[in-house]
Amino acid sequence: MVRATARLAAVVAVLVLTSACQPFGGDEPEQSDDRGGSATADGAKPGPEVSASVDDGAEQVPVDTVVTATSDGGEIDRARLVATVEGERVEVPGTVVGGRWQADGLLEPGARYRLRVEATGDDGGRTTETRSFTTQALTLAQQTYPSVAPLDGETVGVGMPVVVTFDLPVKDRAAFEKHMTVDVEGKDVPGAWHWFSDTEVHYRPQSYWPARSTVKVDLDVNAVPTGNGTYGQDSRTVTFRTGAAAITRVDIARHRMTHYVDGRKVRTFKVTTGDDRHRTRQGTKVIMEKFSSIDMDAATTGVDSADPDYYNIKGVRWAMRLTYSGEFIHAAPWSTGSQGRANVSHGCTGMSMADSRWLYENSRRGDVVVYTGSPRKLEPQNGWTDWNQDWTSWQGGSAL
Repeated sequence: MVRATARLAAVVAVLVLTSACQPFGGDEPEQSDDRGGSATADGAKPGPEVSASVDDGAEQVPVDTVVTATSDGGEIDRARLVATVEGERVEVPGTVVGGRWQADGLLEPGARYRLRVEATGDDGGRTTETRSFTTQALTLAQQTYPSVAPLDGETVGVGMPVVVTFDLPVKDRAAFEKHMTVDVEGKDVPGAWHWFSDTEVHYRPQSYWPARSTVKVDLDVNAVPTGNGTYGQDSRTVTFRTGAAAITRVDIARHRMTHYVDGRKVRTFKVTTGDDRHRTRQGTKVIMEKFSSIDMDAATTGVDSADPDYYNIKGVRWAMRLTYSGEFIHAAPWSTGSQGRANVSHGCTGMSMADSRWLYENSRRGDVVVYTGSPRKLEPQNGWTDWNQDWTSWQGGSAL
């Protein structure tokens, strides 16, 4: 697995440092019987019986197996589950509660595992038990990989949804959603997942994210079954920050844009939006991409080059995408005479060079832009349209 290899190597590096501080003991038991367990030394008290959920020598063990070990008549002192994956050693952490140990994670495909358990009986006798087994091999076509926006370490606007896309469908959405969490550091912020399809799920809070906060996304989906014969390929952890609460409001009918930061009006701009045949959509939009310069070809929106409405403008400056269908905020020096007076564009929001540059430099991906005054409504999923759903209907998109 090309994508999994880098992740596993990083995990191994961490484990090597951890084991240096917390020695577990030798990799092999002092005395082993034919079953892979251990016999007590002569004269010592017999130890408790230790059992495991996976048989010694088992093959083709499913990757979604949760490995457990149990001590009958005693307590488990420690347990260690170590895999060899593509020549690298990876340890699966676990939790001990009295006479039971359970792995905290699932398994990697095509790997050889070794479980070692040490237990002490109620009368002081000790037992060391080992198990070795191999897991089923999976191709990339049997594993789905989650891509996440925002990026790890990115600072975004307060309207930025968490967008997770899978490269293979997830039929058992509930199974995956149980392993996906989002937390705002130091704050209780209600939020929910909403599935738009088997390959795309978003998370947003009930209201916008709190400004200047740290958000952690934990997708613990490695080896979780999708419900159609495939499994999660990788677990992902992404931490991002929110910036100031930047909200821009565009009054289409009045040809005005007002920019607010943390609730305070900062600047007002003259703009032009879509003409009568190319109305700009009304609704709450989110800045998806930023381009200091971009070529705008109407063919990308389905307009044929023979159409009178066709255009192909090179090097449009200070452009910020708001919809998949091609609505941008950008510099439009060719329409400065109409800005603040009339709507003459093909749907984009045109501004002067100076104004568009200022807004570009003071905006982030995830900032909110609210449009009012148009008879044309923003279509669902034409961009990150999450904020156009009320909270109740948004929660209805959860699989749980």
